[in-house]
Amino acid sequence: LLPALIFVFVRINVVQLAFAMVFLSKWRMFAVKPRHWPANVRANGIDLLVGISTVIFMMHSGTQLWQLIWALAYGLWLIFIKPGSSVFMISLQALIGQLAGLMALFLAFGSTPIYVLVLLSWMICYAAARHFFTSFEESLTRFLSYLWAYFAAALVWILSHWLLFYGVISQPTLILSVLSFGLASLYYLEKQDRLTILLRRQIVFVMIAVVIIVIAFSNWGDKTI
Repeated sequence: LLPALIFVFVRINVVQLAFAMVFLSKWRMFAVKPRHWPANVRANGIDLLVGISTVIFMMHSGTQLWQLIWALAYGLWLIFIKPGSSVFMISLQALIGQLAGLMALFLAFGSTPIYVLVLLSWMICYAAARHFFTSFEESLTRFLSYLWAYFAAALVWILSHWLLFYGVISQPTLILSVLSFGLASLYYLEKQDRLTILLRRQIVFVMIAVVIIVIAFSNWGDKTI
């Protein structure tokens, strides 16, 4: 029922209630002693990101049909993707959460001061990386999560001076999504003992090629497109 309620509240232009429903759906995070709240927030961060992003996408949709599509997509997330507990499903959740969070961030707050974009990008990418590494026995989970979040924040700080959009996807979102997908694929395949030299070269080549294409063919004038 949650996607349906969000759809109705957005349609009647009461978006505050739509956001409230997303947060109320996670009330169990705080139904424990306060010392457990930070861990619960980290564990549910990706689900919150997807829910908040869905509301933002629906707010910026031009037609009722697109709002309905976003509601259906959120329903698929809640029913089929979010409950997954396998390594692959948790990795997929992290990638979707980061993509949705960054898209919504620049779609709704692209004109805000750069330090706001940097801080929120850091939080989104940290939550995604931390979620991704939870399914692996990785002793450096915290360090790697901070490292990815720092890299993302630094990239956003640089690119936000020339914030470019390709349709509804901002340039930082595109680059970070491509790099995170490639790096996560390399890490996942390595842990599954399925990473060959040829496959590694292909993934690295695709990542480098996309970044070069974006840099070479973007309009780097002093304007936002």
